[in-house]
Amino acid sequence: MTRKSDWLFRLYLILFLAYMLLPLIIMGGAAFNDSRFPSVYPWQGFTWNWFIELWNDTRLLNSFRNTLMVAVAVVVISVPIGTASAILVNSVAGAVRSTLYGLMVAPILIPGAVIGISTLLFWNTMSVAPGLHLSVLGQVSYISAFVMLLVLARLQSFDRSLEEAALDLGASHAQVVRRVLLPHLYPALGAGAAIAFFQSIENFNVTLFTRGPYDTLTVYVFSRVRSGITPTINALAVLMILFTIAAIVIVEVARLREERRLSAK
Repeated sequence: MTRKSDWLFRLYLILFLAYMLLPLIIMGGAAFNDSRFPSVYPWQGFTWNWFIELWNDTRLLNSFRNTLMVAVAVVVISVPIGTASAILVNSVAGAVRSTLYGLMVAPILIPGAVIGISTLLFWNTMSVAPGLHLSVLGQVSYISAFVMLLVLARLQSFDRSLEEAALDLGASHAQVVRRVLLPHLYPALGAGAAIAFFQSIENFNVTLFTRGPYDTLTVYVFSRVRSGITPTINALAVLMILFTIAAIVIVEVARLREERRLSAK
C-alpha cells in the first residue's frame, strides 16, 4: 500500500465512522439535554429526567418484557430449525441442494410486511388469534434462514472423515452428532443465537401485523413517534445501544476465551 492510498484509506475510514456514529452521538446527547425538544442545541443543562420518565412508563416496561419473551422464544425455535436445515442442505448435492438452499433463503428476500400479513392470514384460517405467539412464528419463518447460513458456512470447514471414523469405531449416529459434529458447530450456533435474538428485538414489520393487542419495543417507539417525538425516545435509544454494546462485549470475551482454551490444548 502506497503512502497516498494509505492516506485515502484513513480518510475513508474516518468519514465512514463519522457517518455511522455521529447521528447516534447526537441522539444520545439529546437524552441528557433538559429541553422538551429532542436536540443537543441549544444546550439547556444536564438532566436525568427523560430516563426517570421512561422508567415510570408502565407501557414501556410491558413492551420490554414482551420483546424479551418473543426474542428468547425465537432463539429457542430458530436455532434448531436453522441447524437442521444447514445439515440437510450440506448432506445433499446438485440440483436438490440448490433447490433446498433457494427455498430456505427465500424468506430473507421477502419484505417483512408480506411475511407478517401472510402469517396473520394463514393462522387466522386455522382460528388462531393474533398475539405474541404469532409474532414468534412469523419471525422464525425468516430468522431461521440467517441461522442456517451461519451454520452452513461453518459446516464447510468440517472434515466428514471424522464422522466416518467415529462410526467405524462403533459410535452411534446420535453420539457422532453430539460429540463430533455439534462441538465443531458451537461457534456458529452461538453466533446464530445472537443474530436471532437481535433480529427479533429490532423486528417491526412482522410484529406489527401479528402482535394482536400486545406491544413490543419497536411498536411502542412507533406509536410514541406518531404522537410526537420527545426526549424519552432518545433515552430509550441510549439504553438499547448500551445493552447491545454490553451483549457484544460479553460474546466477544467468551469467544476469545474459547479460542485461548482451544489453542492451549
